[in-house]
This record gives sequence, C-alpha cells and structure tokens, in this order.
Amino acid sequence: MTISPQTERFILHFGEMGSRWGVNRTVGQIYALLFLAPQPLCADDIAEALTVSRSNISMSLKELQSWRLVKTVRRMGDRRDYFETPPDVWEIFRVLAEEKRKREIDPTMTLLRDTLMEPPAGESDVYAQQRMREMLELIELSTGWFDEVQRLPPETLRHLMKLGSRVQKVLKFAGKLRVRE
Repeated sequence: MTISPQTERFILHFGEMGSRWGVNRTVGQIYALLFLAPQPLCADDIAEALTVSRSNISMSLKELQSWRLVKTVRRMGDRRDYFETPPDVWEIFRVLAEEKRKREIDPTMTLLRDTLMEPPAGESDVYAQQRMREMLELIELSTGWFDEVQRLPPETLRHLMKLGSRVQKVLKFAGKLRVRE
C-alpha cells in the first residue's frame, strides 16, 4: 500500500497528537490511516502501510475499538477482519466526546459527589468542600448543556457552530427584551 506525502503528513501528525490526547503514537497513526482510507483495511494492510509490527497493530486496533472509533467489517470468503472509522465526522465527534466523558468527566463527578457527602473535618475542609461544590456545579452545568447540544441533529449543530460569536449578540438582545418585560 502506497501512501502519498500529503497523507503521510496527516498520519504522522495524528500520531504526534495521539500522545497529547492520551493514546500512543501508533493508535493515532492507525486511526488517521483508517480515517483517510476509501475502503476498510485489514491489520496486514495497516502494518504494511505504517511499517509497524502486526502485534502492535492488533493491540492498537483493540484500543480504538474500545473507544468505539473503529469498527470491524467482514468480507464474504475472507476470514480476516477489516477495519473502518465511522463515515460521518459528526458521529466521530459525538462518540469521542461520549467516551472522554465516560472515562474522565463521570469519574470526577462521582468523586466530587462522594466527597461532598462526607461531613467536613475542620475549617479547611469547609473551604475545600465549597470549592469542590463550585467545581461540581460547573461540570454538571457543562455536561447538561453538552447533552442538550449532542441531541441536536448534525445540520442544526453545524448551523449553531457557524453562528459563532453572533450567538452572544442574540443572547444580549434576548436579555434586553427580558429587562423590558
């Protein structure tokens, strides 16, 4: 499998970004390769394209599957598994956000809630709990808002995002109308 210089740059960049996102370089590179591939690829094709060991490819594909960012595809008469990313970038974003929330946000909210159920042991705990309560409130507000946004159809979400700072102008105008009432 031949990779063009343009595709190679994208794959290498995703590998570097993967380490910043909490996955190893190979996982990022495999995802980028599958994302750009016009058809599903088998592990051997991926190993050949990226010149990475087959065992590393297998472990990395399992990780991508655990994130629900890659799915297995079968071909008639072929015993190998083929892999592809979801075709819709909005679906990829939604799945990635859900997985990040499940792995990072939800455990933090659970810890905060559990900690806030305990009575403060002293004055410093009273202050610490107040700060934790503020953090929990912010996270709950943010995740509630994000849940609402996630329910929007992709086209509505696209339009909302294109509005950008104009949303702020609409909110200011709505605020002025409320003041008049």
